[in-house]
Amino acid sequence: MTLAEVLPWLHIFPIPAAFALDAVCGDPRWLPHPVRWMGWTITKAEPLFRRWIADERLAGLGFALSLIIGWWGMSALIVGLGWRLHEVIGFAVETLLLFYCLSARSLGQAAMEIYRSLAAGRVDQARSEVAMIVGRDVERYQAGDIARATVETVAENVVDGVLSPLFFAAVGGAPLAMTYKMVNTLDSMVGYKNLRYLLFGRAAARIDDAANFVPARLSAPLIGLASRLTSGLNARRALITAWREGTRHASPNAGYPEAAFAGALGVRLNGPNTYHGVLVDKPYIGDGLGMVKIVHIPLACRLMTRTALLGCCAAWMGVVAAAIF
Repeated sequence: MTLAEVLPWLHIFPIPAAFALDAVCGDPRWLPHPVRWMGWTITKAEPLFRRWIADERLAGLGFALSLIIGWWGMSALIVGLGWRLHEVIGFAVETLLLFYCLSARSLGQAAMEIYRSLAAGRVDQARSEVAMIVGRDVERYQAGDIARATVETVAENVVDGVLSPLFFAAVGGAPLAMTYKMVNTLDSMVGYKNLRYLLFGRAAARIDDAANFVPARLSAPLIGLASRLTSGLNARRALITAWREGTRHASPNAGYPEAAFAGALGVRLNGPNTYHGVLVDKPYIGDGLGMVKIVHIPLACRLMTRTALLGCCAAWMGVVAAAIF
């Protein structure tokens, strides 16, 4: 096959190429990252919309929609220009943008750093490390609590950090995946139920819920299949727990991957947690299962990695099918 024959098909390869790039490189801190630019944009735009629109709900809606649509337009322009210049440039640009949207390797690295600290008996260090990836109060956490928080984070973020970006990449390429990343970043920055953001951040939180609705539910069978391919995990229990207990979460979406992980690992997740000094009485997921132990962290990382790989394969198959048919 000649280069001229290959070039027209380059548009089907950015998803696997970006996934491979993430698996090898992760998130190098020296590399400029669009999420940091998104965060900067959100920080600068918030006071403007609060000043322009008196009603907090309307201000938050205009704020969220403007940034989401604006980011989609800019991403589409960059990707479209790349493909117009040359197929190789278009492939490189789309692959790079998709790479920025994926965080499987960095998620696994963060979890394994906590595991190594716990395994070495450095509980204080592990507590500081877990505080970097969760939003709850962890000052009183002991080893078991830290392990549980870490497993919960890995389970929840397999959707936010991998499956949702892949889903939107399959539907609308890198521009839609980058748009999802802006949606997710907005939710993480303003989607809080506190005095400052209860009204202003409501639209961002609802949009994020809608964006993750389908990927979160698709995560359960993918986690179940990944469990079947991972020694020591229970695929049948993963699916049953996801089906029965996927709605036992304050989030309409996070419960499904957490329940599937709980069933696969045979552990109990979620439950009451303290956020900014306020105790939130959440229901347990995986009732009747065992307590999370340190050893469950690498198992959860292995499950997350295989789920991510299956998600990449499914997304790529969708792109290939659309290209052929």
